[in-house]
Amino acid sequence: MDIEPVFTVVAVAFECVGALAMVIGFVVAVVLGARSLARGAGGTAAFTTLRTTLGGAILLGLEILVAADLIRTITSNPSVEDALILGLIVLIRTVLSMSIQIEIEGTLPWRRALVTSGAQVIGREVGRDRAASRERAGGGATDPR
Repeated sequence: MDIEPVFTVVAVAFECVGALAMVIGFVVAVVLGARSLARGAGGTAAFTTLRTTLGGAILLGLEILVAADLIRTITSNPSVEDALILGLIVLIRTVLSMSIQIEIEGTLPWRRALVTSGAQVIGREVGRDRAASRERAGGGATDPR
């Protein structure tokens, strides 16, 4: 039984999930940015929320796409050329991820005390939005940083 087609389907599924994470992340970022603006937090706060959340979504999507590339490469009959292409793709995506992470965090990744994934960034922004909504409604919640 040839199992390579199964892993091809798995890799394609990972690619779809990675792209979907970025698309859903974009929608979430726009909604959170608009809610921040509607709460009267100001354009700068809304832009920061939008930018941070979108960056986190892109990070999450890139992480999933790297996994898809790894699955696709190691489950096929890899040649030296395939391994070099995978290495180049992973290198490019890693540099992109690090650049986005530096933009979001404002510090170099190796200088952070804790590692923050794209999902954590999105979760933090959703938590901030919920806390701000509760505070506005009179719940008195504090910022979950």
